[in-house]
Amino acid sequence: MKSTDVVMVPIHKEGHFFVALFLVISLLLGMFVSDILGWIGLIASVWCIYFFRDPHRVIPDEKGILVSPADGTVCLIMDAVPPVELDMGEGPVTRISVFLSVFNVHINRLPAKGEITKVAYVPGKYLDAAATEASEENERQLIRMTTEDGYDIAFAQVAGLIARRILCDLDEGQTGDRGDRFGLIRFGSRTDIYLDKALEPTVKVGQTMIGGETVIARKANKKRKA
Repeated sequence: MKSTDVVMVPIHKEGHFFVALFLVISLLLGMFVSDILGWIGLIASVWCIYFFRDPHRVIPDEKGILVSPADGTVCLIMDAVPPVELDMGEGPVTRISVFLSVFNVHINRLPAKGEITKVAYVPGKYLDAAATEASEENERQLIRMTTEDGYDIAFAQVAGLIARRILCDLDEGQTGDRGDRFGLIRFGSRTDIYLDKALEPTVKVGQTMIGGETVIARKANKKRKA
């Protein structure tokens, strides 16, 4: 990590347009409308920079683990059938859902090193991202992966109440390393991860996640029931 990163956190390229737009509007408001509105616009511009921040992360190198694909708070841990679009069968697996507020870093990262075997986009609603039904009803980008350890996992970018664009840079057949950036959802959203049956959660509901750093699952100590 460069020393300048401590003072100036870089922002995602997706944010450049919005930051410039907010700053121009702030300048125009301050020059032609009122100083108060200009200052309000400046504060909004600072928030926009904060939203699109892309901080450095220290990726753990322990074998057989998954890291959280997103910053946020674990809002649900439950058994669920993986999305039918990913062809992972009809048996339930453990699903961990991480809710991202507008104050969280919104860069998504790969939970493991491996190959992307399936990518599917599903249009849908914009329900509260913390709601259980959001995984099946909201707009979402679905990704299936075979990890270097042979685990078959999936993860999903799920839109929320005010999220209106999901960005995903992954293609089928692509490989990547644990912690690699792969996309972004703006503004406020949720990320789901579906575990291989050989894995078990290492987190609990209400726990804060740091994308790319927090270990979210690892190999189970004993064989789980089908």
